[in-house]
Amino acid sequence: MINNKNRLYWSLQIGGWSFYAIVQIIALILSSSSAGVSTQRILFFLYEALLCLLATHAFRSFMLKRNWLDLGFPRLIPRVVAGVFLLGAVLYLIRIPISIPLGLFRKEVAWDINVFLGLSVYYAFIFFLWAVLYFIYNYFERYNKSLKYEASVKEIELQNLKSQLNPHFIFNALNSIRALVDENPQKSKQAINQLSSILRSSLTMEKRGLTRFDEEMRMVRDYLGLEGIRFEERLQTEFDIHPDSHDFMVPPLMIQTLVENGVKHGISKLKEGGLIRVSTYVDEVGLTIRIQNSGQYVNGHAKGEGLGLNNTIQRLKLLYGDVASFRITNEKNNFVLTEIQIPYTKLKSS
Repeated sequence: MINNKNRLYWSLQIGGWSFYAIVQIIALILSSSSAGVSTQRILFFLYEALLCLLATHAFRSFMLKRNWLDLGFPRLIPRVVAGVFLLGAVLYLIRIPISIPLGLFRKEVAWDINVFLGLSVYYAFIFFLWAVLYFIYNYFERYNKSLKYEASVKEIELQNLKSQLNPHFIFNALNSIRALVDENPQKSKQAINQLSSILRSSLTMEKRGLTRFDEEMRMVRDYLGLEGIRFEERLQTEFDIHPDSHDFMVPPLMIQTLVENGVKHGISKLKEGGLIRVSTYVDEVGLTIRIQNSGQYVNGHAKGEGLGLNNTIQRLKLLYGDVASFRITNEKNNFVLTEIQIPYTKLKSS
């Protein structure tokens, strides 16, 4: 995508400044006498267009380096105006060495302050028009990206919400709770609270872009607690959470979705059951979340699993770009490892 954007940029640059040179040459031909137009003047207009192309490219590089595209209009306009006037003056000085030998200027005229100011303002106006077109293009490009981002987020939120409110999970949880009512009323009350917490979190957390790590883990523990009623000793759980993990924000329901995948497509397929292990560690790069479950991962073998994993990958891409990473792989001893790395963005103090 970056290559395509650069290709479009250079196509517009070369095409635009070529058009500028052609217009200049046509205007010169139409205004010339019957004696015709000298080749030197035509070459000069081509040289001038090349200088303008290089100057605007350097100006663009400077603006990108200084993040001018992120500035508001009150801060942007003075910078652009100052920049184009400086660029206009520099371009005039650069063109003098070729203007005098071609006879376009006498030496004393070339250094006249009025000529200098007049042509500098002319070039500044041309560069200002270029800057306006450049910022308009980038504005609409960012606007389109934001629309696509919002649409993608809404689609992913809907898919995640549907997967979290899985009627099969709710049905199984209610059956497990019903079986506990007579056997262990206290435990059934705890299970009802866990199910209520999961449903409430599913409805509220998806409205947020990010949620606290400890809130996400609370939902994971509630979910595993409910599944523990159904699987009993077939489901073993382990947690090894780095203390600094709680300082991080994570995409809502992301860890829970991956844990649910591990139970549904790993533990439930094994007659003897297995283990779900959730661990984290924090380093200078950020937060790493590791989810291990008994079983074997076969790429694309389950539609539901594929949907959950694809949603996770898309959400990480939308939120963090290429900085975050996701991988799932089979380990030794019949274990599946799902690993996520999130960049170092901690909670802001309130």
